Amino acid sequence: MKKTPLAVALVGAGALAATLAGCSGGSGSAAGGADAKNLTIEDYYQDNYDPIYQECAEKVGATVTINHVAGAGLIAKVLQQASSKTLPDVLMLDNPDVQQIAKSGAISPLKNYGIDGGDAVQGVIDAGTYDGELYGLVPVTNSIALYYNTDMLTAAGIEPPKTWDELRAAAKTLTDSASGRYGFAMSNINTYEGTWQFLPFFWSNGGDEKDIATPEAAQALQFIVDLQNDGSMSQSSVSWAQADVKDQFVAGKAAMMVNGPWQLPALNEATEKSGLHFDSVPIPTRTSSQTTIAPLGGEAFTVPNTGDKDKMALSGAFVKCLGEPDMQKTIAKVTGNVPTDKKAGAEWAAANPQVASFVTTVQTARARTGELGDAWPKAATAIYTAVQNALTGKASPADALSQAQAENK
Repeated sequence: MKKTPLAVALVGAGALAATLAGCSGGSGSAAGGADAKNLTIEDYYQDNYDPIYQECAEKVGATVTINHVAGAGLIAKVLQQASSKTLPDVLMLDNPDVQQIAKSGAISPLKNYGIDGGDAVQGVIDAGTYDGELYGLVPVTNSIALYYNTDMLTAAGIEPPKTWDELRAAAKTLTDSASGRYGFAMSNINTYEGTWQFLPFFWSNGGDEKDIATPEAAQALQFIVDLQNDGSMSQSSVSWAQADVKDQFVAGKAAMMVNGPWQLPALNEATEKSGLHFDSVPIPTRTSSQTTIAPLGGEAFTVPNTGDKDKMALSGAFVKCLGEPDMQKTIAKVTGNVPTDKKAGAEWAAANPQVASFVTTVQTARARTGELGDAWPKAATAIYTAVQNALTGKASPADALSQAQAENK
């Protein structure tokens, strides 16, 4: 398999929680003198993102002060910064948080800066939109797909599965209890990460977060329970994060796994060290006529309401630069994600075959806040709670979903 030299992804999609945290950023309200062209940027990335910022800063005639902060508590910090008028000039948010922060009034509509989302996939536009206005620009995105060990599938004479029946049959065949290998692995942990991994099965089968206790949702959860009951998926999945699932796959303890493109650096390293051969396809659907609907990851860039109109205009130009198709490709190379512009995404997939399945998936992927807006976290909690209760035998899938839905109200 052709290897794509993608750099380490800076934020795992599984960590794309609806509530994040951080520490203080700089004030964007000062003006005059040398500071008039200096933009403060607040994100939860790492230093290897800095050259991207420097490139856009040079293009728009600005300098930048970059504050990389920790993830936990960012939303509370941003709200505090809004109250104390110390918001940064450019603020990066996890895409499910955009609507909450837009509702607070802390960020401004991007139409003020000539930004309309361009030819981005619809789910990305939905993720950055609140009350009919675009507030967040997502240059690159990610989702999840089904990775498989090509050697194991070839040896067993199995084609990459496209339907649930094919996935279940393949997982059962590929399971080898003597060696401790499971045919399939995914994260079913009791966090938003667990919800994130279950959503493709839930959504693709017609599940609706407005009411998770439907026959379609129960059918999806029953499928996951059946994989565990077959012995094809480890009972430990209820405590595995996505990084743990990747470790099982790399160690040869799982023939297939659900995971994202941010794992590619580790997988490619395993190819170099131990000869791991892998590929990926969109997550199978119950029937061949259904379309894979997976959740969208990725971070959005916003322009806070600092009160300094000149700086806000400069910040808007900076954010617009980050969204240009060529810049999206540059960011994709750093993060391991895929461009959100449709044409740029197709070109990126052609040049980087390892992300082709993810480019396909994001075309029909859905924003987690697309239906419920800032009420999404409650539904996400209900979903992972139901998954946990069903997999641990506390309730049938239908009862687990009904109980979680009742508690969600």
